[in-house]
Amino acid sequence: MVEHANVYPLRREPPREPQPEPRPQQHQTQEPLWREVLGRRLRVLRQEQQETLSETAGRAGISPQYLSEIERGRKEPSSEMIAALAGALGTTLIDLTEQVAGDLRRQQALGRTGPVMLSLAA
Repeated sequence: MVEHANVYPLRREPPREPQPEPRPQQHQTQEPLWREVLGRRLRVLRQEQQETLSETAGRAGISPQYLSEIERGRKEPSSEMIAALAGALGTTLIDLTEQVAGDLRRQQALGRTGPVMLSLAA
């Protein structure tokens, strides 16, 4: 036997008046997510060494799929994972962090809200 429950709201809200859509504010820049800038930097470092995702991921102890998601800015790796990736790419955590910070500074100086231009002379 199926029972049906009647649900009644405890309080009725008055009908809402339509609100005007907020205007987009001009000159407001959105800062990029750290994981996106980090991912792009990791990809540049890996490609500079002409390595595949599998090669780098194998040395870092992660799957190629997870590394791909990190590079695309979809996953935010732990500090231990970032250190492992830095080591797999032949750099240090400090150097990698400085490179990412430099990428963020360059983007901020250009007032850009899109992808970061990565310097290959880092």
